Amino acid sequence: MVNYNHYSYRVTWSVEDEEFVGLCAEYPSLSYLDEDRHAALEGITNLVKDVIADMEANGETIPEPIAEKSYSGKFQVRITPSLHRKLAIEAAEEKVSLNRYVTHKLVC
Repeated sequence: MVNYNHYSYRVTWSVEDEEFVGLCAEYPSLSYLDEDRHAALEGITNLVKDVIADMEANGETIPEPIAEKSYSGKFQVRITPSLHRKLAIEAAEEKVSLNRYVTHKLVC
């Protein structure tokens, strides 16, 4: 059984709705609006809890919480040869590996 509290929640302000909107990364189609930021978080959490219960009752596959997944630290990105060359040159000028250079660019 999946613990609904382990999902990745966030609350942000919606200019269009003039309310806070609660979101869940694992369920991007769900949202919950409320005037109060804490109520928006509680609302999206309860909504996800209800959706999980419904999915379980219907035998559907429940998404695994991102926080509980294992990550290798590696992923591939396809870029154009010219961008690859540009990044390799910049890494060489900085006297670091291409991997270290791109990691720095991603973090900053």
